[in-house]
Amino acid sequence: MAGSSHGHTPAAWTGVIIAFIGFCIAGMFMVAAQPWGFWAGMAVVLLGGVGGYIMKMMGLGQPKQNHPVHQVAGERAEAGAKG
Repeated sequence: MAGSSHGHTPAAWTGVIIAFIGFCIAGMFMVAAQPWGFWAGMAVVLLGGVGGYIMKMMGLGQPKQNHPVHQVAGERAEAGAKG
């Protein structure tokens, strides 16, 4: 998929960064044998997903109709064409 910008949006980056921080927190507390900290980190991971989804709904994600994966071969519209 040359030229695809899948995931290169503020919503995707924010969600992944927050989830990564939560993963690091959970991993640190898992090594420290503190279950409450592990689950707090997992909650942060979920917040990353929720935050990314909310940002997508606010228009900061990639619209489906412009992504090549969501288009059927032979039904691709010309750039700027309305159909």
